[in-house]
This record gives sequence, structure tokens and C-alpha cells, in this order.
Amino acid sequence: MGTRKKVHAFVRVKPTDDFAHEMIRYGDDKRSIDIHLKKDIRRGVVNNQQTDWSFKLDGVLHDASQDLVYETVAKDVVSQALNGYNGTIMCYGQTGAGKTYTMTGATENYKHRGILPRALQQVFRMIEERPTHAITVRVSYLEIYNESLFDLLSTLPYVGPSITPMTIVENPQGVFIKGLSVHLTSQEEDAFSLLFEGETNRIIASHTMSKNSSRSHCIFTIYLEAHSRTLSEEKYITSKINLVDLAGSERLGKSGSEGRVLKEATYINKSLSFLEQAIIALGDQKRDHIPFRQCKLTHALKDSLGGNCNMVLVTNIYGEAAQLEETLSSLRFASRMKLVTTEPAINEKYDAERMVKNLEKELALLKQELAIHDSLTNRTFVTYEPMDEIQIAEINSQVRRYLEGTLDEIDIINLRQIKEVFNQFRVVLSQQEQEVESTLRRKYTLIDRNDFAAISAIQKAGLVDVDGHLVGEPERQNFGLGVAPLSTKPGKKAKSKKTFKEPLRPDTPPSKPVAFEEFKNERGSEINRIFKENKSILNERRKRASETTQRINAIKREIDVTKEALDFQKSLREKQGEYENKGLMIIDEEEFLLILKLKDLKKQYRSEYQDLRDLRAEIQYCQHLVDQCRHRLLMEFDIWYNESFVIPEDMQMALKPGGTIRPGMVPVNRIVSLGEDDQDKFSQLQQRVLPEGPDSISFYNAKVKTEQKHNYLKTMMGLQQAHRK
Repeated sequence: MGTRKKVHAFVRVKPTDDFAHEMIRYGDDKRSIDIHLKKDIRRGVVNNQQTDWSFKLDGVLHDASQDLVYETVAKDVVSQALNGYNGTIMCYGQTGAGKTYTMTGATENYKHRGILPRALQQVFRMIEERPTHAITVRVSYLEIYNESLFDLLSTLPYVGPSITPMTIVENPQGVFIKGLSVHLTSQEEDAFSLLFEGETNRIIASHTMSKNSSRSHCIFTIYLEAHSRTLSEEKYITSKINLVDLAGSERLGKSGSEGRVLKEATYINKSLSFLEQAIIALGDQKRDHIPFRQCKLTHALKDSLGGNCNMVLVTNIYGEAAQLEETLSSLRFASRMKLVTTEPAINEKYDAERMVKNLEKELALLKQELAIHDSLTNRTFVTYEPMDEIQIAEINSQVRRYLEGTLDEIDIINLRQIKEVFNQFRVVLSQQEQEVESTLRRKYTLIDRNDFAAISAIQKAGLVDVDGHLVGEPERQNFGLGVAPLSTKPGKKAKSKKTFKEPLRPDTPPSKPVAFEEFKNERGSEINRIFKENKSILNERRKRASETTQRINAIKREIDVTKEALDFQKSLREKQGEYENKGLMIIDEEEFLLILKLKDLKKQYRSEYQDLRDLRAEIQYCQHLVDQCRHRLLMEFDIWYNESFVIPEDMQMALKPGGTIRPGMVPVNRIVSLGEDDQDKFSQLQQRVLPEGPDSISFYNAKVKTEQKHNYLKTMMGLQQAHRK
């Protein structure tokens, strides 16, 4: 188990022009805040009213940027999550004090993004820096509104609304929400898309304290699962990061809430009151029972409040005198939270099924080993231990030298070694095949002869003749090498192509997966081909980057070993006595060779690292091209599908030139969304933002895609309503 530690509590003050300097003061160390109130003279001469309070915290953030807030509050929690420690970051405070801005930020501006999008970016950046681990990322987004649980990602087409209401379930592994969808995400942009999708579904309202007040508690959870590529296959670590944006407490007299907003405020204040009761109970060492089940909020956060996680509280307060009473209440909550202790521990798990399979294989190998040992009685030594990485690397080296002809034969030791030799033959052969294929792909465009759609596309492009003979490979300048077909030579009129009649529209539109396959083979075949080629190039660059990373790690290990040997030689020389000749230190030949070797290794390291940086830049560019192709393919498919099966035929005729609907009568976005305007807007936005921060591509790309999706859904709903009329 881990060691117990206190919850970290920070205070963030909302910027204001009317700051109460006489009543609110900060300590010199920025870790304390003092509150002073003037005595109420209406209470008379004998007045025991308390006028001064002092709160000790882990940090006071005043006029702090979003960057500074994240570095101070969340960076360590997210970093430790990759090592197997659970983490929770919670924003608490009065309504309108800046909790949602601190947690989510302004999604329209990359610089003003909050803790949540920055945490997603840090997770994927750290995954890139850990090639020795296979790490999967999943996310979920829960909303607690009026003591009811809602899935903010249920609007996704592959999820759909739940038939049964969600419930909170406890088991030996912890607390989880039954019915809450958890989404696998493999890249940063997908995670941002899920975040923006959930944000659009949150419930907000307006009152005198805030124009966009969150009316629910929201918990965005990042689930991590890391399997080591080098250590035991059965053992892996899991962790989760809960990012909690609490609804703000409010005084009904100040907020002026009425009707539905009043009911929401009542539920919010009630759940926050229960949360404070649970915090008080956790801070009291004599209490045996903690009232977690009083409300859905405390029950869902049972693992986080006093559990095995690193917990951080950010209390958002006003700096104005008019809100001082609520500020005092929020600071009291923060000081109570600092009394709570947690016990962070690494979450290690074992894959039972994989462990059984490995043990069965090991048992079979041992039986075969013993059988050979019994039959070969003239052998004096047979090892039964599994091979380590050094032995496997040595066998790989022997296989390579044997294939190159520098090694005449490989000595046979035991059955395990024989199996590993054959396995390494397979590894070397596979690597050579991939290298040959990669070389060919860099020089030529490879096409499967059985891929009739691709052959048809290149025939249309004039790259092969009607007999299937290759004309030439297209270069980047859009010309080919070889003999062009007669139909494309100057002076020759090309044969008129047959005009295809539009197929009759079926009564029932086909399913989108079936239609998508048809689209890729016909109208979208060219885009699909470009998409596949770009994806192939991207995979090849990723593979080269992985191999370069492995070489860098190997060089680094060799540098460390050489440094240790050099330090040993230096210490040995100092013990034996140093010799000088004309003011120059005399060293022996072995130390001199180590110095030369270290210098050469550092040179190799710098060269490989520069190659890795170049490859990463290429990967980023290739990924951008792949995303553009994918987006274009999907957008073109949506347009084709709508024109073919969704938009009524009479409306299509009306929209054509000379139709009954003139330009300007109906907004274009009410008819169909082509996505070209959004794409142009995204390109301009990308050009403007990239010089300031290249990491913003995924953020803005996900934002634009989410907006396009919702605009498209609104357009289709408008079309359906118009069709009914």
C-alpha cells in the first residue's frame, strides 16, 4: 500500500476591477489568505462578532494564466497517472466564480483552454515518449442533474440513449456507473471530439450571477491501461483521472432564480451540503461511518474522496466585497478538505487468461525439454530457464551472421534455443520483407492485381492501357513516365465515354455501411486510393520512428555503460597516482579508447536524435494529410448519400439551375452542408494559429468537426420537417 498524504487545496481568485484590498490579503509565500470584516455597529457596544480569518492552503492563484494554473495544479497528478496512480482534480466554488473556465476553459480559443483539454494533451504526449509500453486510453463523461445520472456522450450515433436508467454500483474493485458509455480513443483529436460532444450536451441556464451557469455536476474520466512491451506480459497497470466540475453554490436571494432554475439550485445546494458533510466526516479520525450514499455526487466520488488517489481541490472565489460571505464559506470548505488524507497506490493487475496460457506453454516446453534430456544422456548440461532479452538478442545476432555468411554454424544447446533460432529466422525474414516493401513503396505505387476498383481508377487516370500494361508511374509534378495511351496523345480525339444513367432511387435507403462500400468503389474511389496511399506512408514513417527510438535507447544505454567504465578508470588512476609530462595528464590506453568511444557514441546519439525529430515532423504532416483525406471522404460520402437517398427528388429538381427556388430564397445551410466553407475556414484558422502553437491542430480540428456535425444534424432535421410539410 502507498503512504498517506494530505489533499492539496488551491484557491483561484476571479479577476475583478473592484477587488476588496482592505478585506482580502495574501501571505508573502502565496500559500495563505487572510479575510477581515468590519464590525457591525448595529449590534451594540458589546459585540463578540468574529472579524478576522486566516486560511493556510497549498497555493493562492491570483491573476494567474491558464498555463500557470495547470502547471501548479494538475501536471503532477496527470504525470503520476501514467505510472499507475489514480488522480482526481475538483473545482468547487460559488456560482459564476470561474469553475468551468478553470476546468474546461474557453473552447473557442486554444490559449484559454482549461485543465481538462490540457490533461488530454499531456496524456498523449507522455504516451509518445513511452515506446516501451502499449497504453490504451478510454474516456467517459457523466452528468448529475437533479439527482439523476446522464451520459453526455449518449448522443453519438453508435451509442444511443440507454433504455434502463444508469445506476451506481460498488464491487471489490471500486465504484463504477452501470450504463455509462466508455469510449476508446487512440489519438488526441478523437479525445477532443468526445470532449466537445459532451460540452454541447451540458445543461446551462442564466441568472443574475452568471449568464452561462452550469446546472449540473460533471465528471470527465480518463481511463489508462498500460502493458509493458519488455516485462512480463501478464502484469499491467491501470489508473483513472477524474476531472470534476461541480455546479456552483448560490444564494437564491442574490441569484434571483425562479421556476426550473430555482428547482435546479435547490438540488445543487443540497448535494453540495452532503459533499461537505462527507468531507467533515473524512477529516475526523474518530468517525467510523462516512455518509457517501446521501446523494449521487458523493456516492460516485467515493473512490476519489479519501481513496487511493492523488486528489487536488481548486476553490474558485470572488475578490469583491459584495461576495465576501460566500467567499468565506468556500475557503472553509477548502480548509476542511486539507484535513482529508488519501493513500495513493499503484494499481497493478494480472491478466489471468494470458497467465494461464503462458503457463500451459511453459509446461509443454518443459516436458519436451525433459524428454530430449532423457534421450541425450551423453550431454552434461541442459538449462531449463527461459531465455532473457540478452540471450534472445545474441541468437538474433547469430542468425544474421549465419545468413550473411560470416558464421558457419549455430551451436545447438537445447530445445528452447532451437525454437528461438527458428523464431529469429522468422523475425529477420519479416524485417527484410518489410524493408523491401518499404523501398518499393518509396519508389513505386504498388497495386493489387485483384483490386479491380484501383485498376479501374488508374485506367481512368491513363496510367495503364486497356490490356492492364503499366504506362508509367505518376510523379509529384502530375506527369507520368512511359508510353501514353493513344486516347491521351495530342491530336487524337478521345473516344466519347458512355453516359451512365442515374440508377433509380430505392424505396428504402440502404444502410450507411453498405452504401459506404459502394461509394468507395465508385464515386469515391480516387479519394479512397489517395487516403490508402497516405496512410501507408504514415505507417512507414511511424515504423521508422519506432526503430530510430529503439536505436537511440540502445545508444543511450551504451553511453551509460561507457561512462561508468570511464569513471572507474579515472578513480583507479587517482588511487594509483597521476603522472604528468610537461603539464599534461598521462592516461593509459584503455581510458583513452573509452574517451574516444564515448565521443563517437554521443555523435551517433545526436545524429539519431536529429533523424527522430525530422521523422516526427514528417509523421505530424502525414497524419494531417490522412485526417484531411478521411474527412474529405466522409464529407463526400454524406453529400452523395443525401443526394442519392435522403433529399426529396422534387427538392433536388427545384435546386437545379432554372428550378423554382431562386438563389437567396432558402439559406444554403438549410438545404445541404457541403463542408467546403468549414474546410476553408479551418485552413485559414490553422495558418493563423500554427506559428503560435503547432500543438493546437488537434484541438481546432476536433472543434471544427464537432461544429460541422451539429450543423449537419440541424440541416437534416430542417429537411425532414420541410419534407413532411
